[in-house]
Amino acid sequence: MMNRRWPVLLAMLGSLSACAITVRGDVDSGAEDARVRVHVPRGWESAHDQYRYAPVLRVDDTVYVSGVPAAGEGSYQDKVRRAYQRIEALLREAGAEMRDVVEITSYHTGPRDSTSFQAEFDQYLAVHREFFPSTVPAWSAVGTTALLAPGAVVEIRVVAVVGSGGDRRTIRYDGR
Repeated sequence: MMNRRWPVLLAMLGSLSACAITVRGDVDSGAEDARVRVHVPRGWESAHDQYRYAPVLRVDDTVYVSGVPAAGEGSYQDKVRRAYQRIEALLREAGAEMRDVVEITSYHTGPRDSTSFQAEFDQYLAVHREFFPSTVPAWSAVGTTALLAPGAVVEIRVVAVVGSGGDRRTIRYDGR
């Protein structure tokens, strides 16, 4: 799901002269040297061409992965796991890893109150820990009524900084 900053960011991209679009297997001339690269994986061409958004956007060492729906067959956890696997593949295409993720936003359609959100979150967290066993990104979990992808129970977007995964420290303080 797109937040309010995406349209502004994408409009700015149109004016950047150092912008290149990368379709897997079909790299535009100069894409490797471009400061801003839009990655369009096979099967996601309509996202870029019809809906006019970047499935994956890399600006210098920062990689933005647009919302990936957790949908399809299987249990709730199967759907979330597939979404995270897709995110992992998208990050890899842009030169990042899951351990480079610094921010996650997850949009959940199931919860109707805080109690049901916590119950769903416990299921979600079990899968989340498979992909983030030691890395602790910033994270916002948002309840919503609907997502664009039919049958999606969650949509996940991430931001990663290439190479940041190996240098993290937790600093605890009293909050004053």
